[in-house]
Amino acid sequence: MLRFLVSRLLRLRIIGLDRLTFLRPTVIMANHVSFFDALLLALLLPKNVCFLINTAIAKKLGWFAKLRHTVAIDPQNPYAIREMVKLVRSGVPLVIFPEGRITVTGSMMKMYAGAAFIAVKSEADVYPVWIDGLQYSRWSRMHNKWPLQTFPRVRVTIGASMRLPIERGVPMRTVKERAVRMLYDALQSVAYDTRKQTNVNLYNIWLDTAKKHPHMPIVEDVNGVATYKKLVQGATALSLCFDKIVTKDVVGVLLPNVNAHIATLFALFRIGKSPAMLNFSLGVRHMLEHCDVASLRNVITSRAFVEKAQLAAAIDAMIDHGLVITYLEDVRASLTIGDKLRTLLLRGRRSKHAGRSVILFTSGSEGRSKGVVLSHDNIFANVQQARLMIDSTQQDKIMNALPLFHSFGLTAGTMFPLLCGIPIYTYPSPLHYKTICELIYDRNCTILFGTSTFLAGYARAAHPYDFRSLRYVFAGAEKLSSTVQATWNSKFGIRILEGYGTTEAAPIVSLNTPLFAKQGTVGRPVPGLRVRIEPIDGIAAGGKLLLQGDQMMRGYLIHDRGFVPNEGWYDTGDVVTIDDEGFIAIQARLKRFAKIAGEMISLDISERIVLNVCTSEQPSAAVVCISDARKGERLIAYTTEPIDPTRVRDALQKQQLSPLFAPSAYETIEAIPLLGSGKTDYVTLTKRAQTKYGS
Repeated sequence: MLRFLVSRLLRLRIIGLDRLTFLRPTVIMANHVSFFDALLLALLLPKNVCFLINTAIAKKLGWFAKLRHTVAIDPQNPYAIREMVKLVRSGVPLVIFPEGRITVTGSMMKMYAGAAFIAVKSEADVYPVWIDGLQYSRWSRMHNKWPLQTFPRVRVTIGASMRLPIERGVPMRTVKERAVRMLYDALQSVAYDTRKQTNVNLYNIWLDTAKKHPHMPIVEDVNGVATYKKLVQGATALSLCFDKIVTKDVVGVLLPNVNAHIATLFALFRIGKSPAMLNFSLGVRHMLEHCDVASLRNVITSRAFVEKAQLAAAIDAMIDHGLVITYLEDVRASLTIGDKLRTLLLRGRRSKHAGRSVILFTSGSEGRSKGVVLSHDNIFANVQQARLMIDSTQQDKIMNALPLFHSFGLTAGTMFPLLCGIPIYTYPSPLHYKTICELIYDRNCTILFGTSTFLAGYARAAHPYDFRSLRYVFAGAEKLSSTVQATWNSKFGIRILEGYGTTEAAPIVSLNTPLFAKQGTVGRPVPGLRVRIEPIDGIAAGGKLLLQGDQMMRGYLIHDRGFVPNEGWYDTGDVVTIDDEGFIAIQARLKRFAKIAGEMISLDISERIVLNVCTSEQPSAAVVCISDARKGERLIAYTTEPIDPTRVRDALQKQQLSPLFAPSAYETIEAIPLLGSGKTDYVTLTKRAQTKYGS
């Protein structure tokens, strides 16, 4: 009766119960999100399982200790753990909460090696179990971090059995560390399987979150603060107007980071349209290219933005190109009394349209621009993966100054917080360093996303106390400079957590986190993503990184070819190594290799050497390659200060690197050109080098 009552009240769904066979010694490892976890599992699992509990907790259990077989141990006592090994070997299935405490973050916390030791030494079948939903209950330790419910919806997923191998001749400490990582990865994988969905519409996911926090101030920009309720109402009103105006399934969006941009995106999602995010930082020619690639008819923008960003010439060019420009100011003015009444009636209703796509564009490094088609499923999957790796609550506040036409700014900086209920501050330009630092200080932001270039700018502009509220700083989109890392560490006492992504992966591929971080790497892969390395002739260490998973794009939009689907493994074009702990280290882009005198030479290594011999406080350098009749290719270095070639050759000799890594020419320029994402614009530099130094 108790099981029936609990199942109804919690709308309980359990997956994988049939996997528990108990044919061999068995250990069940579950995450720990509330005081109710043990009782829930006691009601669901077969009667012969035994619960392992802390002696301090055992004194408080009372009647539960009589409901099921429990064993109380002191986790600091090695003899007690050995007794547990004997118990499992005797055939008693053991239930363990390896975190040893209830989470206070909503995400997984550290695991104790004792649990892994029991599983390893008993050579048991280990079943990872993920409990999801009880963290939002009043029995959790998440008070003041999320709105709590008495009876939240609960999902319990039992994963496939696994073994934590014992390795002969390896120190037990190493064995336990590896076992903990394996167990952590297995639980995260089951967690991802519990949360993933298909055929989603991001508007509906957003609306579900909004209904839980209707009056929560969720987005703030330079014009003010918007609650979920206000944003939903705005998106609903815009969608009614767009439905009359927009004639094709794909719509161009040309807007900065402001509340209205977010409302526009969700309005388009609501009516089943696909926004194509136009990159206004690349100039008119590239924007027109993007419009052609996506076969656009309509472009949504704002008069205020066009004026401030000085885009009048670009708008005129679009009109001449046959595009219909829709201004948000005109849309708002066109709202009738009937539209406003319909908005009030429809603002809480889910969209009946299937989620389509968001289209982002490459920078054109391979010639003409390509459109990357990310489905709502792709973005939702990546949001859930990020959510499992980044512990965050509504007490956090994310500063997002990254443009939404960049996948990092769209998914990590916008969709992740909005779909999860985390407040954000959106700012139109990441280049306003001083202003952004002041806003982080004034608004008590706790999480910052940025590129190495932008983080270097913030470090120069900020007062040492400006970032006192920041808990996490995540870097991506380009390699994190060791100088930037050191500056943030010494000036602010903050460790930057570097990640890696690609637009085609929506974009997060791997991430360093407080639980698992290693200097010089871009972290471990997100749960649910499959990775493999393909060897490359001429490169001894590592190989091409190939990816496959739910967040991988639907395909490309290519000029004159239309939609080209992504099938099988996606080739990132990056040369990487992956160590025994699963950490990925980026060696270079495959395109960032030159073949000189028959040898594969990394342009990134050459660039790093050049940068290291610079003497200014904040140096910048870039190395590109051009064709050479004698050696095949040659290297050209661009720097913001004069370079003595002798110092480069000495540095190469000191590091025992080939002289082929030395550029054949050096040119001093005022500033290294950047793309809108903050990455170095190698295409522009290569064209410049070819014009001046090409044979």
